[in-house]
Amino acid sequence: MAKASKTGRARAAAEGVDEPMRERVMSAAFSAFMERGYEGASTLEIATRAKVSKRELYALFESKQAMLAACVSERAKRMRLPLELPPAHDIATFAATLSAFGTAVLREVTLPRVLALHRLALAEADRCPEVAQILDRFGREPNRRALADLLTHGQALHLLGAGDASAMAGEFLALLWGDLLVRLLLRVTDPPAPADLERRARAATQALLKLHPAQGGRSPRRA
Repeated sequence: MAKASKTGRARAAAEGVDEPMRERVMSAAFSAFMERGYEGASTLEIATRAKVSKRELYALFESKQAMLAACVSERAKRMRLPLELPPAHDIATFAATLSAFGTAVLREVTLPRVLALHRLALAEADRCPEVAQILDRFGREPNRRALADLLTHGQALHLLGAGDASAMAGEFLALLWGDLLVRLLLRVTDPPAPADLERRARAATQALLKLHPAQGGRSPRRA
């Protein structure tokens, strides 16, 4: 019965029931995690910040882990929006979609709140490894799988060379970031301007297409 109750709560949250309250709880949870650390933030404090009862909080989220997972998932979905456009059927559109995805990843991850979440995962790595696990499971992995699906689609249409699409996704993300994320986390550089993010994404796209040229060796001209 308890398990069924938890499933019901998860379904209610997924369907957007009490969405304003859910957003309030997520915002309060994120603020508490940043200020107190993941382990130090209690559900009572989160409920108090969100101005809800603990019963209302648990009707939306069954645990702190679920709150953090929701925060991460919402950001990850925003990165995948370019991949939800109609599938590309020519190499120029394929490259534009890949570049738009790269720009979305850079834009979202370089936001102060998202960088703070990465720093939290690093700071809590020994004491609370689940923070990094949640960030990886609900943030990085879904986006990487979606990217691999796009690359597989490109291969099927002979817009991209043959190879392991998952490995290519990793190559693209490495080309996209270089050492930028590390430098941002260390606070030794400022987040790039929007135009710089777009240029970086286009460069990563061009580099990947040169590494794995389409059938016939053609690649899209630089915009």
